[in-house]
Amino acid sequence: MKVYPANAFAALLTFAALRVGALLFAALLFAAAECSAAPPETFQFAVEWRLIAAGVAKLTWVPVVRPKSPTWPASAIASPASEVRLHLESTGLVSRLFRVEDDYSAVLGPNLCAETSTMLAKEGSRSKETRVTYDGRAGKAYWVEKDLVNRATANREVDIPSCVHDVMGGLMALRGLRLEPGKTVRLPLSDGKKTVQARVDAQERQEVRTPLGNFRTIKYEVFLFNDVLFKRPGHLHVWLTDDERRLPVQLQVRLAFTIGTITFRLVDDKPPVEKPQDNIR
Repeated sequence: MKVYPANAFAALLTFAALRVGALLFAALLFAAAECSAAPPETFQFAVEWRLIAAGVAKLTWVPVVRPKSPTWPASAIASPASEVRLHLESTGLVSRLFRVEDDYSAVLGPNLCAETSTMLAKEGSRSKETRVTYDGRAGKAYWVEKDLVNRATANREVDIPSCVHDVMGGLMALRGLRLEPGKTVRLPLSDGKKTVQARVDAQERQEVRTPLGNFRTIKYEVFLFNDVLFKRPGHLHVWLTDDERRLPVQLQVRLAFTIGTITFRLVDDKPPVEKPQDNIR
């Protein structure tokens, strides 16, 4: 079947920027002792596909306040938590061909261990809600996806270690690992359907040009494609500044030739004007 540009972008933006988008922007944040980054933070990106302005993305990281509950132990209420939110939408010509508007959020506990994640995806005529609950004590992740158009529901559960990252929280850890070129690390990741030990390679130092200026960076490859977490062939690269802030200035996904490459470039990094959120249920 012939692949038209709109369908190609739909596949790319839907897969790479949405589900992977969670993972893509994972590299954007991190709250580890080794890294000076801490919530709140906001990053805005311009999305480019085949040299075409294709969309915008906004990632926000904020602290959250756990509500008091008689069913929660005091230690859980007192433990630190944060929420990462990603908003992604298509723009311009691409949006006229295939409208995409997606919102992803994840609540992270101590050490960025995933607690819950939610994806609301509106892509063309499709609309889906995906929720994952991570229960480290039980060693399980519970995945539920609802088709909001035809009302169908799918469920799945998978074994996880006591602390596992969603793709976003896991990639965030890059900002604190200080991985030097030539070094490799593995991170426990789960999307609620599969659990893997994802390999991350620090490849080389590069200078990257963005609308904010030129940055000295370290280029990383995160191995999530090719039947690791995602079946389809592809490559994910992340560029973090080679300084204390470890800013995620560029992120790129290369998929099959018919789909192409999508690039996210940092255009703004300002702290959000928000109070701590009281929204953990």
